[in-house]
Amino acid sequence: MYPDMWADPTDDPRSQAASPEGELATLLGYLAHYRMTLEMKCEGLDAEQLARRSVPPSTMSLLGLVRHLAEVERDWRSWIGAGDSLPKLFGASGADFDGAVADQGEVDTSVSILKREQAATDATLAGHRDLSEQLGRRSIAVRELMVHRIEEYARHCGHADLLRERIDGRVGQ
Repeated sequence: MYPDMWADPTDDPRSQAASPEGELATLLGYLAHYRMTLEMKCEGLDAEQLARRSVPPSTMSLLGLVRHLAEVERDWRSWIGAGDSLPKLFGASGADFDGAVADQGEVDTSVSILKREQAATDATLAGHRDLSEQLGRRSIAVRELMVHRIEEYARHCGHADLLRERIDGRVGQ
């Protein structure tokens, strides 16, 4: 019905039959939606397509976004932790995009790292159900962190729309 879109709106796996109940469930639902959107934007592409840069001089690519979001997930845990910041996953600033090379092993490793970092951040926050609770050295409220997580994924899903359209013409919805 919509050949250039990701999914027929009636079959979109991001659709929910019922609205979530409560603020936390709503925030978690939006986060899951954007995470799934990023996965959908990357589906069906080979390593070269995932590593393809947008427009010079930008180093942005879909694979770079996957790597960047893994770094961001790790950073969030550092924000709310009491100890030292966790080490960078891919090296110095910019390495998440610069190291996004057209290699299937790199793709598989990066996707695995993102899923691991997402699960670790989710597990860390699972013990903090009070959205007003202040966490870590930055004294950041759980609510603020949740909204920031959604914002980060939403912004990068917009980038992913443009990257994917440039690769094969498919557009977001």
